[in-house]
Amino acid sequence: MYESYYEIIKKLDENSHLRNIKDFSSKDEKYIYFDDKRFLNLSSNNYLGFADSKSITREFLDSEGDKYSFGSASARLLTGTLPIYRELEELIAVLFCKSATLLFNSGYHANVGINSSLAARGDVIFSDKLNHASIIDGMKLSEGKFFRYPHNDMEALERLLIRERKNFNNAVIVSESVFSMDGDIADICRLVELKNKYNCILVLDEAHAFGVFGKKGLGVCETLGLINEVDLIIGTFGKAIGSMGAFATGNKVLIDYLINKARSFIFSTALPPINVAFSKWIIENKLPDTFEKRKYMLELGRKLNSESHIIPVVIGENQKTVEMCDILYQNGYFTLPIRPPTVPVGTSRIRLSLTTEIQQKDLVKLMEILKCNITG
Repeated sequence: MYESYYEIIKKLDENSHLRNIKDFSSKDEKYIYFDDKRFLNLSSNNYLGFADSKSITREFLDSEGDKYSFGSASARLLTGTLPIYRELEELIAVLFCKSATLLFNSGYHANVGINSSLAARGDVIFSDKLNHASIIDGMKLSEGKFFRYPHNDMEALERLLIRERKNFNNAVIVSESVFSMDGDIADICRLVELKNKYNCILVLDEAHAFGVFGKKGLGVCETLGLINEVDLIIGTFGKAIGSMGAFATGNKVLIDYLINKARSFIFSTALPPINVAFSKWIIENKLPDTFEKRKYMLELGRKLNSESHIIPVVIGENQKTVEMCDILYQNGYFTLPIRPPTVPVGTSRIRLSLTTEIQQKDLVKLMEILKCNITG
């Protein structure tokens, strides 16, 4: 009965492609504990160290924790909305100078819901080839048509727009700002130019930039002064903010449309109130004090030849990537092999993810190991 599934798993294993869930004993800011050993954690999205901080957790619980429950027990459109949800949505809207915001349960929920609903029959989406799987899944669920342009290739995107835009009603351009597996940054200035020239809606996923880039931590759009030029900005609370959930902020018409059409929002039980409160508390009380730490983290990333705090070490073959992770593991570094379909075939890599707690001195040995084993 399960023979075909067994064969698939066996083949994945034979090709160094099999994934498994690891049972960590604990995490403590920049360290992770596994098999009774401590490792520098270079595979985390906990960019500001909030998620694992015992002092942060205690401070929040002492000041706010007893006000909120651990479950909502309902979807937002039923009985799942309390004042704290509106307060967080209004806070995000004010920060981004947008007219409305909508919370989602995760970045995946946001991208699936938005990209499956914004483009109806007769509409079209133009998507960067390396956009996150959640964006791709949303497009596949859409009744509209979609085209994927070569990564960050604005000339190719414009050629697509010239050829196809006239054939559709609404058109959406969607891109990440900081690409999660490459650490590079989209050409947002050019995306804005093209969206205006060809009458498109621009959707930008700032999941890995929100809480990291910008004076206020609002993302790459803040750094470039382009917040007002982007129709819909998506951010997550599950990375730099150290909480759970995501948001979309933009024009009220688009937010009202998503409330009525985004199935991942409509049919999901709402986030726990205590998580919503924690996200709001972090953004108001802790994020404003992180600028210097974030600046150092991004400068360290640039020293390691990345445009951001995400440093890809492309190795190529699955087995060699797994072996490299094992060598780093033996030397006190926890990294994970990133393999297809997360990245294109032949580009398996180690994704080094910096946090504000990691210092340059922590990486000296790691860089020596990589240099010796990859470049020979």
